[in-house]
Amino acid sequence: MTFISAKLIDNMGSDLTVVNSARVSFNKESNWGEEGLLLDKDEKLIKYLAKHEHWTPFAHCMITMHVTAPVFVRTQCFKHKVGFTENEISRRYVNDPPRFWEPDEFRSNAESVKQGSSDKANWNSKYWTMRMKGLHHNIAFLYKQMLDDGVCPEQARAILPQSMITEWYWTGSLAAYARFYKQRTSPHAQRETKELALQIGGIIKELYPVSWSALVE
Repeated sequence: MTFISAKLIDNMGSDLTVVNSARVSFNKESNWGEEGLLLDKDEKLIKYLAKHEHWTPFAHCMITMHVTAPVFVRTQCFKHKVGFTENEISRRYVNDPPRFWEPDEFRSNAESVKQGSSDKANWNSKYWTMRMKGLHHNIAFLYKQMLDDGVCPEQARAILPQSMITEWYWTGSLAAYARFYKQRTSPHAQRETKELALQIGGIIKELYPVSWSALVE
């Protein structure tokens, strides 16, 4: 199991919110058309706003996700600061047995870029997967021993690796999530973070179909 997932908690606004956030500049307001769909003129407005990078109307829609991922993916997510707020599980207060991310296979290093990986499995992937599982077992055992011996959780957590699974609430604007999605689904993005970004994109597309398409496609 990879333990990389996103779950929708709450959201505010709709494609119509984006439209009316822009139309208020002219003291105008639109309404839903037939069957709860946007009017053609409002779809065109959203596409215009996205094309010309008028991002503020897209910042009036907010989405809260409950994200589960390894620490190294969380670190990449938290680099996206503008338009986001996060609250993460703290192992100062939580001392449950840790879970660890383990890949199906280890990829080889990419020859053409300074960062990233190739699409090929490392020739010794099975060996390194086995070693990782053994390391995780030993770390989990040591962590429990430290806690059982009275070591405070805020120090004992220091032995936990970047592969440890963490969870956080992540609230951001539609504009912020679109920036995250575009950067983290690029060819240079890490595959594990891309996996999370694609999940998030699938959720948001259902909520704001016209706006999301205009922003990221």
